[in-house]
Amino acid sequence: MKIKSYQKESDYSYTTGVFETIELLKAKPDLVSRIYLASNSYQNKGVAIITKIASQHDIEVVESDKTINRLVKKGNCLALAVFEKYQDELNQANHVVLVNPSDMGNLGTIIRTMSGFSYRDLAIVGSGADTFDPKVLRASMGAIFGLRIKYYDSFEQYRGEFPDNQVFSLMLKGAKNLHQVTPPQQFHSLVFGNESSGLPDVYLEYGQSIFINHTQAIDSLNLAMAVGITLFHFSKVNFMDFVV
Repeated sequence: MKIKSYQKESDYSYTTGVFETIELLKAKPDLVSRIYLASNSYQNKGVAIITKIASQHDIEVVESDKTINRLVKKGNCLALAVFEKYQDELNQANHVVLVNPSDMGNLGTIIRTMSGFSYRDLAIVGSGADTFDPKVLRASMGAIFGLRIKYYDSFEQYRGEFPDNQVFSLMLKGAKNLHQVTPPQQFHSLVFGNESSGLPDVYLEYGQSIFINHTQAIDSLNLAMAVGITLFHFSKVNFMDFVV
């Protein structure tokens, strides 16, 4: 089967780099149907890892500069793995909730940041960027394959599934400074709005609304930055764990 450029309606997607291909193979090898390698890729140490894992799981490996160049328009891509899309269910755990996220780069960065602070469950409410888009996979550096992600039509639908999670809505109109909030012992949901419009005022009625204090030199923080600051505050990870 000829692999076509990614479309949201496709039942498959593909990675566009060595690192995210390795992460895919480690997490979900059974979903990988084929791997394409560039002819100049074999001196890359990561490619040796790819071919080893592929051999262990009987995954077809094909050398094809033509296929890679057709699917990846920018950058030097050495490896591309085609995999079947899948659906997740969220665990009863701490969640990040994104309402109508639109920027694929931001979404991938948020996913990578979540992984860095041990948040493994992401709810996406309403229409938003497609998590399987290769641009999101690339921006996440493969971290997406270690997360559980589920889409919801409305926040009420999400709340119906996780009524016991304590809700914290990040808003410019938030009632409480982030630094005045003590992370709760119970599971919580950190809710963020769209990059351009944020959360509508109705979210002031859900749980505790929070704002991140910053100078008047800017009107708001980038969404991925706001998520990172919030996860750092709420995270239970010992900072010394990051010291090499």
